[in-house]
Amino acid sequence: MSMKYNKIVIFANDSVGLSALKFVVKNYNNDLKAVVIDDQNESIKDYAYKKIDAECIFTFNKNNEHKLLTFLQNLEIDYIILAWWSYIIKQSVISLPKIGVINFHPSLLPFNRGKHYNFWNLVEDVPFGVTIHFVNEKIDAGDILFQKEIPKTWEDTGKTLYEKAKKAMIVLFESNYKNLINRNYKVKKQDPIKGSLHVAKELDPASEIFLSKLYSGKEMLNLLRARTFESHPACYFIDNEEKYEVRIKITKI
Repeated sequence: MSMKYNKIVIFANDSVGLSALKFVVKNYNNDLKAVVIDDQNESIKDYAYKKIDAECIFTFNKNNEHKLLTFLQNLEIDYIILAWWSYIIKQSVISLPKIGVINFHPSLLPFNRGKHYNFWNLVEDVPFGVTIHFVNEKIDAGDILFQKEIPKTWEDTGKTLYEKAKKAMIVLFESNYKNLINRNYKVKKQDPIKGSLHVAKELDPASEIFLSKLYSGKEMLNLLRARTFESHPACYFIDNEEKYEVRIKITKI
């Protein structure tokens, strides 16, 4: 019989983090040692304080980051689960759990490590998916635990990939939770040479269209749809010192 490693702390953010937290509270409530939530996320905060002992909740912000380690050191933890967590985790936290820290990353690693996975996936024209992986000192470079490839079509945009990733991540976590706590998995090391890594500051310059530059039709279409996400900035070009945004819609007929 396999031994359970089910003492977990969830760092929950956004709708994915809320779904992961609800799943554990409903089905495996005894596993949950604590939850760390972003001070700005009111929906998770409201849910947590209704369902979880207040002593087991840490509301995180940049002003109390130094207190997080003390809070966690008082717990016996097998896993820390970063459920759509948006902050960098320090090495002192990574080393705390008995088994490790795992992260939800919305790409098919090693493709599109780092920021803006939905943009770079289309621009680089690589396979898409979601991954649950161990965290190490490098960005999204830890050993892979579970993955699911997501089909995409010409009708996909940066927005649709974002939405698909969120839904698929929840399914991947819920369907593999028992495997996680039973250590019923075979880790897959990432090849650091394969795939890609991007940081936030790359997005804006990569979104500029140069009127005198030659693009293939595929390159141009991928670039435009990668940055098509309503309520967010789009691709742009500059002509006569005027800036113009460009979005696109592709429909199968």
